[in-house]
Amino acid sequence: MSTAGDQNRLDRRALLQAAVVIPAAGAAAAAFDAAPARAAEAARGGRGFDTVSPRFALAVLPDTQYLFDADSSDPEPLRATFRYLTAERDEANIAFMTHLGDVTEHGTEQEIELAADTFRTLHGTVPYSVLAGNHDIRSSTDDQRGDSAYLQAFGPKRYASMPTFRGASPDGYNSYHVLRAAGRDWLILALDWRVSDKGMRWAQGVLDAHPTLPAILTTHDIAWSDDDGTAQLSDNGRRLWDGLIRGNDQIFLALGGHYWPPGRTVLTNDADNDVHVHITNYQDRYYGGAGMIRLYGFDLVRKVIDVETFSPWFLDRAPEKRAPLAAETIELTGPTDRFSMSIDFEERFKGFAPVVPPAPRPASAVMPRGTVAYWRFDASGIPAAGTPGAPVADGAVARDLSGNGNDLSVSRLHSSGADALTWSQDHHPGQPAHASLRFDGGKSPNRGAVLRTGPGAALNSEKFPHGYTIETFVMLPEPFEGDHNWMGILSWEGRNGDAGKTTGWSPLEPTCSLNLSPERFLQFVVYPHRQDADPTSWSHAVPVGRWMHIAVVNDGRRTVMYVDGSKIARNPSQPSTGIATLGKPFVIGATQFDERFGQGFYGWIGDTRIVNRALSPRHFLTSFE
Repeated sequence: MSTAGDQNRLDRRALLQAAVVIPAAGAAAAAFDAAPARAAEAARGGRGFDTVSPRFALAVLPDTQYLFDADSSDPEPLRATFRYLTAERDEANIAFMTHLGDVTEHGTEQEIELAADTFRTLHGTVPYSVLAGNHDIRSSTDDQRGDSAYLQAFGPKRYASMPTFRGASPDGYNSYHVLRAAGRDWLILALDWRVSDKGMRWAQGVLDAHPTLPAILTTHDIAWSDDDGTAQLSDNGRRLWDGLIRGNDQIFLALGGHYWPPGRTVLTNDADNDVHVHITNYQDRYYGGAGMIRLYGFDLVRKVIDVETFSPWFLDRAPEKRAPLAAETIELTGPTDRFSMSIDFEERFKGFAPVVPPAPRPASAVMPRGTVAYWRFDASGIPAAGTPGAPVADGAVARDLSGNGNDLSVSRLHSSGADALTWSQDHHPGQPAHASLRFDGGKSPNRGAVLRTGPGAALNSEKFPHGYTIETFVMLPEPFEGDHNWMGILSWEGRNGDAGKTTGWSPLEPTCSLNLSPERFLQFVVYPHRQDADPTSWSHAVPVGRWMHIAVVNDGRRTVMYVDGSKIARNPSQPSTGIATLGKPFVIGATQFDERFGQGFYGWIGDTRIVNRALSPRHFLTSFE
């Protein structure tokens, strides 16, 4: 809450009216210098927290001072918030919680002691930071104030056992944590209400010691907002901006409380990059904010941070038992309380932590037991591979690097020109080989190119009675130009009617094929070796202009398709054992129907592997777990 010196801003805006919002249906979440033992715990993430998943949440807790106000204190709303964070840590992948200051109203020993006891609810579950607000200490002082009841309760010794804690300033009022999430380390700076010059130098030292870590700065007073929600730096915020934030590109998010209403803005730092500045404070709301929290949901796949604000204490009550004002403020959905920020994390962080592309992996490193065939289109797979954009000549051979003799030969369809198949350095970032083939298939007239096994290849007759995994990397052009027919990605040429199958769409359909519909749905259809059936998997509409990894896994009983390591919904429940291959060639780049090839594939195809057993996603050509 603001001091008397800030009263001019408070006097010229009316207190907020509680907005009526739609109550949340259930839980509202979607929503480092350590000792060796602590480092090991951090690597595990603790209590099931997933440090590798590209999605995680940061919980932000603003001013709780009215819940710790002398003899009118009521810590139960905050206890409910902490119980929620503990219970939902695994499901919502909550990495950390940060308090923005003004824990108490008067900073007395009694208030501080009650607050400190309440925070113990989180111990051993969710790591957290707490910083001093102007109500927790003498507001006329900076971080060189010396001892206080706050420092005794919320000083460095409180965080010493947390796996994320890395240190504090000599005065004890500023601290920092490093948390592991989304496969990388993130820095949390928790700075005092008023950081001294010494404190600023300490914070700069922390940043200098961790130059590649994205940083989130938290403090009590950084910005204020008018009722329209547009934030402006406060006097203290301007000092932090000029002295610390703008010159350190690592800081991409700065969070403060103190003022209300909430607000946000985006500033441009010295590196010409965005810094998001947010105010979070709900002490003016019913029941002093009722322990209301924000969850910042980081999604590095969608390249967004989704923000939501809600009160677990209100959510935990049965609807018929909620007070009218509680029902109005369960979840806040205004533009400053529920929103998404688009952030291309790789692009935003490249100035201080550029992504180093992984080196190509040798074929020997990606051929597990049971590998039947493995093709890649760099020089190790096609010795005659040329410069990017150069045609791959008819008769060129893509070697089966498994050593099983399933080499592929190139040929063009329907008298197609040289551009029907070209060599490319484009590739999926997780692909072992850094190369692919660009297929320029189309219709009217039909055109394209294929790679086929020879007549004596063992793969032509492999039945896979105990299961199989078929993997490939594919990218569709953007824009996806032209009116395209069904396209084959890979298949065996034999007709299912010749295999004695009586079910299915047509007896002329191949016994096994991975195809793309004109609507860009992947289809995998297989006529099993044993059953007279045609179990078929269908994907969602797949994207253009982006590499994807496709895997079809059969465990000897049924077949499941994965796209980018994610199981699709439309997998058949029909039994499916093996593949009814008939000694006919295996093909990449088209599907033969009625002894004829139609349109060839349009797009890029990368590494392709076939294994005669079911693999889990963690053993795919690129790991997703």
